[in-house]
Amino acid sequence: MTAGKNILITGMSGLIGWLAGRHLAESNNVTALGRQPVDGVSTTVADISDFDAIRPAFEGVDTVIHMSASRGNQPFETHLQANIVGVYNVFEAAREAEVRRIIAASSGAIIAGYERDEPYALLAKGVRPAKPVELITVTTKVRPTSVYTATKLGGEALAAYFVEAHGMSIICVRVGKVEVDDVPASVRAAAVWCSHRDIVQMIEKCVDAPDDIRFEVLYAVSDNPTGYRDWQSAKELVGYEPQDSSTIHGF
Repeated sequence: MTAGKNILITGMSGLIGWLAGRHLAESNNVTALGRQPVDGVSTTVADISDFDAIRPAFEGVDTVIHMSASRGNQPFETHLQANIVGVYNVFEAAREAEVRRIIAASSGAIIAGYERDEPYALLAKGVRPAKPVELITVTTKVRPTSVYTATKLGGEALAAYFVEAHGMSIICVRVGKVEVDDVPASVRAAAVWCSHRDIVQMIEKCVDAPDDIRFEVLYAVSDNPTGYRDWQSAKELVGYEPQDSSTIHGF
């Protein structure tokens, strides 16, 4: 189990960053980097698009959990600065500081285009399959449906570059739908839902993963009956196994 590490979390003022940070702080030294202070946590207040401003946050850090991002229907320039420029800055600052590992939040919606086709369209409508469905894995061709998800895919490409060029260790987690109240918000969301304790488990498993892991991409979802994103590879690689399912909420 994770213990005694110096962990920097970007975007800790957000839901997932806060969930993971609160849990990891029970046995580690957790600090934060973001545009606003995090209550009770030593925070470097800076925008990740400002490289010089964020560099001090990485001094003495073992592990970076990168959750900061621009999401949703924002202008391209906003996504560019947060999800491309900001990601590059975080990776470069971590490289300079000789950080052991980065866990970087990507988006499961990188493959959302498959929901336009059967059988995934039916799963997104809450129809349980009569027979096993071919799951979308990390080797399946991506199908982003928005500028946001396209820039998140760019973040994965940057991670692959830093690993190849600089020998770093970066695990990109394609996060499912994590809700504030920990309940799927819709039938569609139930197919890609990830509970609070499952996303925290995934992040902690990535922090603790073997040192010889270099670059990996994993899906973080709960064990949902209408799910189509593969979490088995995460089980094989880092020991992740969902504890929750959307069935507990009637889906």
